[in-house]
Amino acid sequence: MKLLICLVFTLALAAPLPAQTPTSVSSEAKAQAADELNQAAAAYRQGNFAEAQAHSERALVLDPENRTAPMFVARTIHAQYRPGIFTPENVAKAREAIVAYQKLLERSPGDDEAYKAVAYLYGAIKEDELLREWVSQRAANVSLSNDKRAEAYVILASKEWDCSFKITEQHKVSVVTRNREAFIYQMPKEWVEFERAQKCANHGLEMAEMAIALAPENEAAWSYKTNLLLELEKLAEMSREVQRKSELHVQYKEALKELTRLSERPH
Repeated sequence: MKLLICLVFTLALAAPLPAQTPTSVSSEAKAQAADELNQAAAAYRQGNFAEAQAHSERALVLDPENRTAPMFVARTIHAQYRPGIFTPENVAKAREAIVAYQKLLERSPGDDEAYKAVAYLYGAIKEDELLREWVSQRAANVSLSNDKRAEAYVILASKEWDCSFKITEQHKVSVVTRNREAFIYQMPKEWVEFERAQKCANHGLEMAEMAIALAPENEAAWSYKTNLLLELEKLAEMSREVQRKSELHVQYKEALKELTRLSERPH
């Protein structure tokens, strides 16, 4: 992720600054802000991320309408976050970066990198509910393209699949029939565990189908639809719903057929 941040930051420096909306900011203040951003970039390249943040923030104070400064602020804060370390100070730095990216998105709602950075940071600090809420907002945002919304629904489907799979996998039992190994799925001892898996799988399937409705050729959406149908088939086996399991298997095979077709397309 640090490599991605550095790459985007470097590209931003190389790209010409976007045209600014005329404001009351003086030419001198604009020049000072530009100088602060140059110093921020130099500090960033040297790995002095806190110093880069300070320069970026001063640039934004000097020229509040500068379109580059908010991105510099967010990136320099993000660069100070250390993945996998859950000290209060480090988690606070991730939250600080999230706020900075959200401010950037208020100015530039279509900034995909800022959206993805927020999603990454929520996931990194294990804020699963906030991550779901963040992605759900994007999925429901009709001002975005169908493809972008579909990607968000796929993420939601993946979270629900993971929820169900972790439960069904714990209750998978190996059996040998006619010298061949097979697996059966047994009902959890705790009914609430079964209910949770079923809720996750059903909701995940709904999310996958929303993605497909928006982007019928989205291979990832079909992949999760296929796997979520398989999860529901396992759960039907657990509850001994023979007819339901048979119906779900037919749907699974149909989804798998479409997934195979999409995966074999020339790219």
